[in-house]
Amino acid sequence: MSHPLFSPFQLRSVEFPNRIGVTPMCQYSARDGFANDWHLVHLGSRAQGGAGLIIVEASAVVPEGRISPGDLGIWKDAHVPELQRIADFLHSQGVRAGIQLAHAGRKASMSVPFGGERLLLPDEGGWQPVAPSAVPFSPVYAVPLALDRAGIAAVVEAFAQATRRALAAGFDFVEIHAAHGYLLHEFLSPLANQRPDAYGGSFQNRSRLTLEVVDAVRAEWPEHLPLFVRISATDWAEGGWNPDESVELSGLLREHGVGLVDVSSGGMVPNVEIPTGPGFQVEFASRIRRQAGIPTAAVGLITDAKQANAVVAKGDADLVFMGREMLRDPYWPMHAAVELEEAASWPAQYLRAAPRHSPERKSISLPE
Repeated sequence: MSHPLFSPFQLRSVEFPNRIGVTPMCQYSARDGFANDWHLVHLGSRAQGGAGLIIVEASAVVPEGRISPGDLGIWKDAHVPELQRIADFLHSQGVRAGIQLAHAGRKASMSVPFGGERLLLPDEGGWQPVAPSAVPFSPVYAVPLALDRAGIAAVVEAFAQATRRALAAGFDFVEIHAAHGYLLHEFLSPLANQRPDAYGGSFQNRSRLTLEVVDAVRAEWPEHLPLFVRISATDWAEGGWNPDESVELSGLLREHGVGLVDVSSGGMVPNVEIPTGPGFQVEFASRIRRQAGIPTAAVGLITDAKQANAVVAKGDADLVFMGREMLRDPYWPMHAAVELEEAASWPAQYLRAAPRHSPERKSISLPE
């Protein structure tokens, strides 16, 4: 039996072995931006579990673009070897490896969230966040410095340099983070962007920085490799970024060489009411896919194998990304394959535990 969830998916030269992706999830466990054994084991276990693609967590393109001192970084060449170590292991398990390039904007300079998140003061190693306008995320966050034209140009160049490092590390694709209230999303949303210049006001102006970053990344990223962009389809707040604008932006992203839009929502302002429920964001991915003519990934309370398969089968999205469910169960793809009576790849070292009633038990290639 063949289910769409376990069918391959092609973007440019990259074939993803199935439609199940591990969404980027910050681990807040780096020091000076460097990946370490935690990141290798965390991501490696999900690769052993059968996901088709894994995206390394938000990696800051500049030091001040970190949410916290524990964020991963890709702002200097010294970060590349440890990232390459991770990409190599993911590849050894038959997984396509990506990395999310990010800038936290006004949500930067916070403590790691374990035990309670708070603003870091200068004598604690805190730094000055930047944003489109001097509007803080909330009273407990710093008042950001509004970027001038030189600062904006520096952000674009930082994304370009980070892309070169992602290529050197051996990733199959990169994802630009333009969601969840971070810098590029801040420029998109009128709730954070109050600029009077060419980067504020109209939809065209508010989209300008995101498209400039996309063009800069695409210029550095080989034509045969795919580029993703993550967006928040809606701010869930009056006067904010909305689904109509997301469709329009996604069409522009397609024209600028983006291969897939990773569709999430929210994160721009605190204390909004979000009508959460199983698959509550799938409708946004579906609409963008249909109306903007670009492949999408759906994410958000997708936890069940039949539910995930239906998302792909109905044409609502091309990929299904999972976050918290993958934290709970790194081997979710294997378990989903059993539930759907689908063939699954098992590491050779684990074959003794593969269900005997599985229609096919096969091992992936061992690392060289």
